[in-house]
Amino acid sequence: MEVTIKLLIFVKNKQMKVIVKNKKSNFEYEIIQKLTAGIQLLGSEVKSIRDNKVSISESYCYINKGEAYIKGMHVSEYKKTGNYDNHDPIRDRKLLLNKSEIIKLTESLEQKGLTIIPVSVIINEHGFVKIEIALAKGKKIHDKKQKLKVDAINLTEKRESINIF
Repeated sequence: MEVTIKLLIFVKNKQMKVIVKNKKSNFEYEIIQKLTAGIQLLGSEVKSIRDNKVSISESYCYINKGEAYIKGMHVSEYKKTGNYDNHDPIRDRKLLLNKSEIIKLTESLEQKGLTIIPVSVIINEHGFVKIEIALAKGKKIHDKKQKLKVDAINLTEKRESINIF
């Protein structure tokens, strides 16, 4: 009886866990549409991702022959196994998307200035590693400066409202 109760509690507490976020994505790009995609990984890559040994800051997505890939995603080698059966840290990994989603993305990419960027790596409630990608348009330098000014003004207003009370 006790074992089943503990098992039910363990399953009930599972939630979606964000492993890593691409902090540059909101600053450098204007996000148009977000999608969640599965990612084809090796066992040692999954273990490294669960240990937060992943970086997506310099990565991007592309479509080749009707399949989506992520390039430049760095997943560190899993140290607990030594050098036996480890993976290449920077390799192209296949994204698992529906055919209709890939077709929509390719049609959108034909527009000038649009790209696909990774936003975050998550582990869903079932324990699968997923990657959140976004169709985005690059911002100009003056747009970035304007956003920094607006953020600074909002911050000072917030500080002043706190100091009033």
